This record gives sequence, structure tokens and C-alpha cells, in this order.
Amino acid sequence: MKPVVLVTDAARAKVLELLAEEDDGTPLGLRIEVTGISGPEYKYDLSFESLNAVEPDDSVVDWLGLSVIVPAESVDKLQGAQLDLPSSGGAGMVLRNPNRPDPLAGMDVELTGDVPERINILLAKVINPSLAQHGGFAELRAWEEPRAYILMGGGCQGCAVSSITLRSGIERTLKDQIPEILEIVDVTDHASGTNPYYEPAQK
Repeated sequence: MKPVVLVTDAARAKVLELLAEEDDGTPLGLRIEVTGISGPEYKYDLSFESLNAVEPDDSVVDWLGLSVIVPAESVDKLQGAQLDLPSSGGAGMVLRNPNRPDPLAGMDVELTGDVPERINILLAKVINPSLAQHGGFAELRAWEEPRAYILMGGGCQGCAVSSITLRSGIERTLKDQIPEILEIVDVTDHASGTNPYYEPAQK
């Protein structure tokens, strides 16, 4: 069976080390499951599971001595993902997944109009409700094809992770839903509250 999740040598060694501490005579595997959605990313659960409890449709692959179990409903969502240790050397595991949930799934969102109108619909109905939980917001400052200039304000201005939020979440959502957008430009001045954005030249 083709592996769903690739496991690096470092991650495999770490998991096998942890498995050895769990050894009670029951054959165990590492279960990797998608449990939900958090913003633009999936949420995951990693746990040890008895190989005797595996369902027939689950993916079970022996990864050089480590059995990796992916439940049937998570296979498509995890296809091509990689399990690794943090590059920073910190604790825990890192799951790098090229797949992303559809941010519009289950939402009554109709993208109509020109590009700026569609961007504003996504910001208002999909992106800003999530940012508002942290006191922030994002807004379109200008559209100069193929670039959208996005300002992050409120709790997002000066936030150490806001530029990451823009790249990993907002940029991905906008590009996936509006193919005319090829680049997102962050015009927020995160270092100062007196000049919070750079205004691009108007045509």
C-alpha cells in the first residue's frame, strides 16, 4: 500500500522510542487523523492505537518498522503529508501537509463582481470573523493586477505572527478562490502605530 504520510528518519526514531515505553505486548501503530478545521489549516490528532482495532478501509503502512495508521476519512486530507521533528529542535512533532480545507465549505458565500468586490466578500465573510476573535481585521487597500495590497489592523498590527497569518492563511484563501490574484502585498507597518500602512501608488 502506498504511504499516505511520509515519515522522516528522525521522526520515525522518536516515535519508535516513545512506542518502546508503551510496550505492553499489544502491537501498536501511530494513528494520524484529521479531527477538524482551524482557520486555513486542518487540526490533527496523533496517538498510539492497537493494530487489532484498525478498520478495513484504514490505511496501514509499515514505515521501516513503524506502522502508520491513517483512518479512511483522513486519507485524502493527508495524502503527501510529512511527519518530522521541529527544525528548531523543540519538543513535539511537525506535520507538513500540502492539503488545505475548503474555507468556503458549509458557508453561504457567493463570490460575484470584479476582483476587489470578491476580495472584500472573502475578507468580510471568511477571513475577518476568524481574525476578530483576536481583535484584528484585514482590509483591501488597493488592487493593482495581479497584486492585492492587504492591511492588517487592530490586534494584528504589530503582532509577531500577523505576517505569518497573512502568508499562510489570508494569502492562500484569496489565491485559491480568486485566480486573478498572483501576489499578496502586506502594507501593514507592524513596527509603528502612527503610520499603519503604505499606500500603493494609485493609477
